[in-house]
Amino acid sequence: MSLIDRVSGSVSGSLVTGLPSVDIDGTPVHLVDGEDACGLIADAAEHSSSRPLAVVSINLDHVHHFGRSQLKARHAAPDVVDDSVEWLNLIDGAPIAQHVRRVTGIACPKLSGSDLIGPVLDEAANQTLSVGVIGGMPEVTADLTARFAADWPGIRFAGHWTPERDEVDAPAAAERIAAEIRAARVDILLVCLGKPRQERWIAQWGAATGAGALLAFGAVVDFLAGRVSRAPSWVSDAGLEWAWRLMLEPRRLARRYLIEGPPAYLAVRRSAA
Repeated sequence: MSLIDRVSGSVSGSLVTGLPSVDIDGTPVHLVDGEDACGLIADAAEHSSSRPLAVVSINLDHVHHFGRSQLKARHAAPDVVDDSVEWLNLIDGAPIAQHVRRVTGIACPKLSGSDLIGPVLDEAANQTLSVGVIGGMPEVTADLTARFAADWPGIRFAGHWTPERDEVDAPAAAERIAAEIRAARVDILLVCLGKPRQERWIAQWGAATGAGALLAFGAVVDFLAGRVSRAPSWVSDAGLEWAWRLMLEPRRLARRYLIEGPPAYLAVRRSAA
């Protein structure tokens, strides 16, 4: 039985409508398990809704960039306000999972992109769907293509788009890329541009891609290509995956985890049930 069944009996409406959630610093975090999330993504990939489904990992980094109190502290305005896509916000990281359990009494699992990507692609292969990737470096394209062919031959790999940062942010270039993705008939698009760029890109251009599901899964492109190794299960289970990643990429991640992370953690702790 899925977590949705245990919590709410049944889910009415399309995609995220009716899903139980907890507010964390202004973001509704949906109480779903892996089975629920994969089912929703599979439904969206088959274009079962009038709007595409954007799947986002809610962790301390997300709270830093998009949390209500964090934006207020930096005198910034929300910039991911869009109704052309539906947002499925998944628990990612021990602080978020612990907060949800504290305020609801429900032990919801952590669902990072690296946790979900295997089951999602397994189901996509079963349904013979098409998958595309935006983000990552051009040199991983060959490894990425080989991985899909070897492990998920039922998937049609629709392409790998590797725009430069200024192309991601430039409207004309972003519009062109979205049109190319639509022409490639992508069902599931892995958006691996890193926070907060990937969420902003989905909000602005997600519907234009024609994809049914857009997964803001950050470093998943490098996991799939074999360029970055996942933390051992005992590290992840102990809630220390952040420390593992910091050890592997200290220059890139030190600010995120050591400077931006603590205020975001306090914002999570202050969130009401």
